Amino acid sequence: MGLIALFVILLIAIMLIISCIKIVPQAQAYVVERLGAFQGTWSVGLHIKVPFIDKIAKKVILKEQVVDFAPQPVITKDNVTMRIDTVVFFQITDPKLFAYGVENPIMAIENLTATTLRNIIGDMELDQTLTSREIINTKMRASLDVATDPWGIKVNRVELKNIIPPAEIQNAMEKQMKAERERREAVTRAEGEKKANITVAEGKKEAAILEAEAEKQSAILRAEAEKEKMIREAEGEAEAILKVQQATADGLRMIKDAGVDEAVLKLKSMEAFAKAADGQATKIIIPSEIQGIAGLAASVGEILKK
Repeated sequence: MGLIALFVILLIAIMLIISCIKIVPQAQAYVVERLGAFQGTWSVGLHIKVPFIDKIAKKVILKEQVVDFAPQPVITKDNVTMRIDTVVFFQITDPKLFAYGVENPIMAIENLTATTLRNIIGDMELDQTLTSREIINTKMRASLDVATDPWGIKVNRVELKNIIPPAEIQNAMEKQMKAERERREAVTRAEGEKKANITVAEGKKEAAILEAEAEKQSAILRAEAEKEKMIREAEGEAEAILKVQQATADGLRMIKDAGVDEAVLKLKSMEAFAKAADGQATKIIIPSEIQGIAGLAASVGEILKK
C-alpha cells in the first residue's frame, strides 16, 4: 500500500513539473503573473514557472493581424449618408500594455475606427470622399496609431475596403458615368473623323501638287521638244537658203567665167518676161528696163531684115 502511495505521489510530482515547463513558440509572448501581479513576459524558448504561484495570464500573438470591420454609417459634409467598411492591419508591440491597457482591444479598435472615420468623412463632401481614399487611409492610420499606442498596439495600415453610397446616389453616378462615356466616345469619334478628313485633304493636296508638278514637267518637256523642232527646222531652212545662195553664186560665177555680155543678159530677161506674160494676168506692168530691152530687140529685128 505504501508503494502505491509513493508511486502516486511521484507521478503527481512528475506531472506537476511537466506542467510547469512551458515552451513559447515563435512570434508569441506569454504574460506571466505571480500571485495576481505582473511578473514578466516570456519570449520565445523554454521557461519554467513556479507551481501554484505563477500563472500565464495572456498569450499574445506578435505577428501582424488583420481585422475586417463591418460597414459603418457615416455622413458627409453635404449631408449624404453612406456606409464604409474598413480593414485595419495592426501588430502588438508590447504584450504587457496589450494585456492590461484595455479590456477588449479588438472592440476598442473597431469603435475607435468608426469614430475616427466619422470625424474625417464629416469634413469632406461626397465627391471628395469617393476620390480621396488614400488621404482618408493616411489620416485614419495616423489617428489610430496614436490612440492605440498606450495599448501596446501599432497600426500599420488602414484601408477603406468599400464605400457604399445610397441607391439614388449610385443611380445618379451610373447615369453620370454613362454620359461621360458617351461624351468620350463622341469626342473620340469626332477626333477620328477629323484626323481622317485631314488625312484625305493632305492626300488630295499632295496628289494635286504631284499632278501640277507632272504637268509642269510635261510642259517643260513639250517646250523643249518644240524648241528642238524649231531649231532643227530653222537649221534646215538656213541650210537650204545657204545651198540656194551657194548655187546662185556658182551660177553667176559660171556666167562670168563664160564671158556672157550685157546683150545676152537682156535677152534672158526678155525670155523671163515672156514666161511671165504667158499666164492668166490681164494687165502687166512692164518696167522701164524691160522697155529698153524691147527697143533693142526691135533694132535687132530691123537689122536682120536688111
